[in-house]
Amino acid sequence: MSDRESTVAARVSLLKLRLSMIGVWALVTALATLILVAVLTALGIPFFGLYGILGFVVFFHIFQWLIGPYIINAVYRVREVGREEYPWLHETVEKLSRRSGMNKPPKLMIAEIDIPNAFAYGSPLTGNMVAVTRGLLRNLDQEEVEAVVGHEIGHLKHRDVIVMMMISIIPAIIYYVGYTLYISGWFGGGTSRERGNGGALALLLGLGLMVLSFIFNLFVFYMSRLREYYADAHSSRVASNGARNLQRALVRIMVASGRISRRTREKYEQFKAFFISDPEVEIKAYRGDIDKLIEEVKNQKPSIFEEIFSTHPHPSKRLRFLDQFI
Repeated sequence: MSDRESTVAARVSLLKLRLSMIGVWALVTALATLILVAVLTALGIPFFGLYGILGFVVFFHIFQWLIGPYIINAVYRVREVGREEYPWLHETVEKLSRRSGMNKPPKLMIAEIDIPNAFAYGSPLTGNMVAVTRGLLRNLDQEEVEAVVGHEIGHLKHRDVIVMMMISIIPAIIYYVGYTLYISGWFGGGTSRERGNGGALALLLGLGLMVLSFIFNLFVFYMSRLREYYADAHSSRVASNGARNLQRALVRIMVASGRISRRTREKYEQFKAFFISDPEVEIKAYRGDIDKLIEEVKNQKPSIFEEIFSTHPHPSKRLRFLDQFI
């Protein structure tokens, strides 16, 4: 395949990715609206009764978004990095931010933990931040760290935190409506006959909505996997030899994670969806050529059940996706 054909194929792949993300958002929103309207109509509940639940869920998510960075900083022992400490890393963040078309580079942070990883986060109270862990700097080359930072800046460029917050609100609303109906079905007022008829219907619909909220969460996981692909593509375009270096970085992260005890990794899994790589995914006892290992991982075949409950794409699919940008 010529360079021109490769460029065209990569652009088509990115277009499909963007359309997939828009399609998932539209599908989830439309289905959730249809289901809630149908349930409220069947029970004869006025729609304004939904507004209280909607307001509570939205308020809770926005509050969580605003204070989330402070919680993350406490859990992962994050601090801001001075320019004199890692001048090359500051230059990398500034360079990639310019190439990404951002007006202001994010704050550079370091998490004092051994797990090799990185994440992007922030809110209007804190501003945008990109954090790398001590374990990442210890195990990756500078070119690979650059590719990782390019991925994280991609998340900020695409406003992924807000996107994920908006779509995750939907299953939360469905769950709380279902829970409200379930409780009212058990303890609703009225005569015994009314409780027997309307109460049983409310209870069953409530249970059904709570089950549906779990199913809708699978769409949230799928959106999370799409955003990882999108950020990978961003890194491949703004970092030097970004696609190949990101492949190497992802595999080195998995190898380094395999040297850390599971108990240690489990301590930091509260926000693993923010990480560039799921800390539970590991490669044990490998000291050979990294490029050879990349090819071995590409040939792995993920289980569908393993993937649909994951916030990150399977490593084999992720590495093959990056091939088109090399």
